[in-house]
Amino acid sequence: MIKVVIIDDELSGREILTSLVKEHFPQLDIVGEADSVKSGYECIIKHNPDLVFLDINLRDGTGFNLIQKFTTIDFKIIFVTAYNEYAIKAIKYNAIDYILKPIDLEEFTSGVQKAIDSFSGEDGEVATTSAEPNKEALYVSAKNTEKKIVLKTSESIYLVDIKNILRCSSESSYTTFFLYTGEKIMVSKTLREFEEVLVKYGFLRVHQSHLVNLSYVVRFDKRDGGSVILEDKTKVPVSHRRKQKLLDYFDGL
Repeated sequence: MIKVVIIDDELSGREILTSLVKEHFPQLDIVGEADSVKSGYECIIKHNPDLVFLDINLRDGTGFNLIQKFTTIDFKIIFVTAYNEYAIKAIKYNAIDYILKPIDLEEFTSGVQKAIDSFSGEDGEVATTSAEPNKEALYVSAKNTEKKIVLKTSESIYLVDIKNILRCSSESSYTTFFLYTGEKIMVSKTLREFEEVLVKYGFLRVHQSHLVNLSYVVRFDKRDGGSVILEDKTKVPVSHRRKQKLLDYFDGL
């Protein structure tokens, strides 16, 4: 297990990080929390963590003040803060990542995975752990030649024809499936995890929060930055950095 300490002056900030870690990275063990430079220093000394989530603004100083108390820093650091102006300074302290609040799930999981990967070779037990996405709800069945995906919610287990999925959209750590029938299914999994499964079945991530079934795209609207129109008249935004993949798809038709 990778030992983790969370240092944030706001209780809500610590609770959000705790929830995200427990849901997406079961190999991380949260061993302590603190809200100030003083308590943060004591917490690190007591628990000797492998990884520290550190806010910039603390009750009695800054996260940098805390780091400066250590002659040798033998733990990884991920800054999680609402202040974007300290990113360059954070690099000087060899931070693994610098994540802005409100936390974007994709950035969070990417940053934490980077930290986990950085332990490779340092400790045999740690190196064998990895943040593999939870595939519990991602099994695909090909019986009767129809590709189906298993979606598990707190109340039901759905076996859905992939061809009947119009699109998927994400909010925080939840993904909502929009079906051709008009039905919606919300699953407690990230869009990234579903993207890994569905891209091979003709889906494309056109936006950080949107994955679409290309079979249902009827038009690309170039106005206002770009968006795709689906058969059900839904308008889905296309991000600038993902637009070229969509255009490549059109060129290949």
